[in-house]
Amino acid sequence: MSRADRRIEETIMSETLFDDLYVGGKWIAAGDGERFAVADPATGGTVAMVASGTTEDAIAAVAAAAEAGPLWASAPPRARGDVLRRAYEAMIARRGEIARLIVLESGKSWADAIGEADYAAGFFRWYAEEAVRIRGQVGASPAADKQILALQEPVGVSVLVTPWNFPAAMATRKIGPALAAGCTVVLKPASDTPLTALLLADLLAQAGAPAGVVNVVPSRRSGPTVAAMLGDPRVRKLSFTGSTEVGQMLLRLASDQVLNCSMELGGNAPFLVFDDADLETAVEGALVAKMRNGGESCIAANRFLVHESIAADFGERFAERMSRLRVGPGMDPHNEVGPLINEPARAEIAALVRQSIAGGARLLTGGAELDGPGWFFAPTVLADVPPQDPILRTEIFGPVAPICTFGDEAEAIARANNTEFGLASYVFSRDVGRALRVAYRIEAGVVGINRGFVSDPAAPFGGMKQSGLGREGGAAGITEFLETKYVAVNW
Repeated sequence: MSRADRRIEETIMSETLFDDLYVGGKWIAAGDGERFAVADPATGGTVAMVASGTTEDAIAAVAAAAEAGPLWASAPPRARGDVLRRAYEAMIARRGEIARLIVLESGKSWADAIGEADYAAGFFRWYAEEAVRIRGQVGASPAADKQILALQEPVGVSVLVTPWNFPAAMATRKIGPALAAGCTVVLKPASDTPLTALLLADLLAQAGAPAGVVNVVPSRRSGPTVAAMLGDPRVRKLSFTGSTEVGQMLLRLASDQVLNCSMELGGNAPFLVFDDADLETAVEGALVAKMRNGGESCIAANRFLVHESIAADFGERFAERMSRLRVGPGMDPHNEVGPLINEPARAEIAALVRQSIAGGARLLTGGAELDGPGWFFAPTVLADVPPQDPILRTEIFGPVAPICTFGDEAEAIARANNTEFGLASYVFSRDVGRALRVAYRIEAGVVGINRGFVSDPAAPFGGMKQSGLGREGGAAGITEFLETKYVAVNW
């Protein structure tokens, strides 16, 4: 057994792994007893065998959420906030345990995993405070014949579907506002990374969330289980984070029940570097925007659009910086880049890089799979990427940075907007007026100016065009779980 394997085995044995469904406040096996393997991307070994929920299990979770709904909705906002505050404090106290679990099932570097644990906890902290700030309005009608009351009420049972790349943060970003608003939830985590979600269920139970308020149903049968829940008339809300293709299918399913939907979908983030940018700042920003979570992020910089006068210098500096990143298992805190989530993901990245080089792109660093075990790929920079290269139209989801050039501001904006996606974007320029002007014209829901890290629990997050509907985080996040009721009153 290798040193890495021994370290992983010791970690597994030293922590409690929750591997059953969590429904109605109880840990239960799947209805048919089926389980699926959760793999460690750094070794390919099995971390745990987790219960694979059936459609009947999913409906049982909906029933538990529906039963708990009225009492939770009528609970004092302060009481709901206190549950979230205690959950936040528990996450901070156990951040190392959470980070280890994230590393085990997603392959993140240790720094990324610790960062995610803190970021994820921040959503519980933020919405603990927002729970007591739900306000309607009251006023006389223009005709003065009545008073107009606008009340904010919880939307109801909410189905939350989360991806594998941020197993803690994507869950808390949905659970936090839902619980603060007075909704009960059924969480369907990604089957690649269910263990963190199950730990969160336990933390929330310990924090005082009543039975049925939070339910977690992992399953390899994702399509049938989610479809069954969306077809249940007790469900009133869908919040999904994942690919645009899956989001489109879920929207079609949700239309049958006319569900309230929040969708955070795919991205193709442009990273614009203008000729007056501070190159050192731009390179460090590029490293963060590209390599957070090893590039496996929907807001990762995907296309590097650099002014033609500085493209060569930027490319050389960026490649040198990328080449110095240490790649390896996340259990070693010295490693900066972990593996991709699985072998098919790595094969897809490798094929994109080979195709780009064959089409004329120039390899500056990386460009190949690394020897195993595990699904590692070298941090890669491609220069002189032709405008028609398919890699520029693909959400890469890995440690690959393609660089192409532009001549002026108008071309940069046109190239940035030449995509069906509009989630995140980045602009680097010493001229703040120019940067803001460009930010206003870029069709994206999130813009970073002279910085590569934009995520914040207090900020509204979401996309334009085919990158999604609605917003998560910030004050806007809780409104996604609220309905407005108008009451006309004669005093």
